[in-house]
Amino acid sequence: MLPNIDGPQPTKRQGRMRSPTSAAIGAAAPVISREAIEQAVIQVFGVGPADLHHTTRGRAKVAQARQVAMYVAHVACGLSLTETGRLFGRDRMTLAHACSVVRDRRDDPLFDRALDLLEWAVSALATRPSTPSFFCS
Repeated sequence: MLPNIDGPQPTKRQGRMRSPTSAAIGAAAPVISREAIEQAVIQVFGVGPADLHHTTRGRAKVAQARQVAMYVAHVACGLSLTETGRLFGRDRMTLAHACSVVRDRRDDPLFDRALDLLEWAVSALATRPSTPSFFCS
């Protein structure tokens, strides 16, 4: 089989075909604020902004929304687990667990579609020129 000379191939990530991250191909990382990610998740899950910042787990609905926010920040911004964990005040293992839980829930078509739309919205916000110049913080 001949190697592809047209550029990097999509990578298999979390059970789905995805394009390589911008860091993997040497492009600038997406620029977006943590608040923008949280606002998108708050609108979809109907939780309060203060709920996402609690240090304890809280209700299942709030914990799920927080896990999705961390997952979307990790996937859409291409941050490492450690960087995303710092961004949300959680350790790397907590973030790894959150991502695992969210990936498992993607078997539900409705949940998967909601995550696709959230990832799309965050990516769209990240590429707008009027977005604040914060790297997912």
